[in-house]
Amino acid sequence: MQGGPRIKHLDEVPWFEAMRVRFDDGRTASIWEKWIEYTPRYLVFYNKWEPGALAPYHGHHGDHTIFILEGELIGPDGVLGAGTHMMLDWGDMFGPWEAGPEGAVLYCVIMGTGKFFGGDPADWESFLAAKGAVSENLPRPPRPPFVGDSLSDPILKLGRADLDSEPDERFPGKVQM
Repeated sequence: MQGGPRIKHLDEVPWFEAMRVRFDDGRTASIWEKWIEYTPRYLVFYNKWEPGALAPYHGHHGDHTIFILEGELIGPDGVLGAGTHMMLDWGDMFGPWEAGPEGAVLYCVIMGTGKFFGGDPADWESFLAAKGAVSENLPRPPRPPFVGDSLSDPILKLGRADLDSEPDERFPGKVQM
């Protein structure tokens, strides 16, 4: 019990790059996140998908709710636009996803640690190849001590402690790791 509400403005929360794909033509598309609240009981986050950004078939350790605020995601269930809500029970998997031509903005809550688990890495690589893309390695995101040393599945290529983050003009205030 905190004794009252915790209030934050989104501008107070730093960005970090959660995923990046590079296409055969040299362009990149990333998913950027702001972890608004992260406790042992839940993760609340806001993310922006650049146009064409991709995410694999995956799930999370905890019930997961997603609300699309802007843009659209394209996946096995069709085109999901602004105003769409998705609910996944712990262990449910979803995707793969592609951001529409305007990208997408989402507000999400995952109960529990939120740790990612992926589908078949070969399926993800096939999906990327069909899109003319490869997933790029990224630095380790900020993480609270209760998640330990592992936050995500290797399929994301996220969490490399040996990589340094470079500033990115697209999202000033990005977390420097």
